[in-house]
Amino acid sequence: MNPLAWPAESREYLNEVQVEFKKVTWPTQKETIAGTVGVVFICVAVSVGLFVVDWLLSWIMTTLLP
Repeated sequence: MNPLAWPAESREYLNEVQVEFKKVTWPTQKETIAGTVGVVFICVAVSVGLFVVDWLLSWIMTTLLP
């Protein structure tokens, strides 16, 4: 790797990053809120499901093995 070529290669890389960055389509506020609500709902549902399974297994264990 040529140390003298580093500035030119860095400039080229940053130019390519800028070109690619312009191609990005950002979600709208409505899409972002909908996605966030979906993620929170799924997290709550999974948490409640795990709580129920944990409670049920705990109850079974204490009933069968006092």
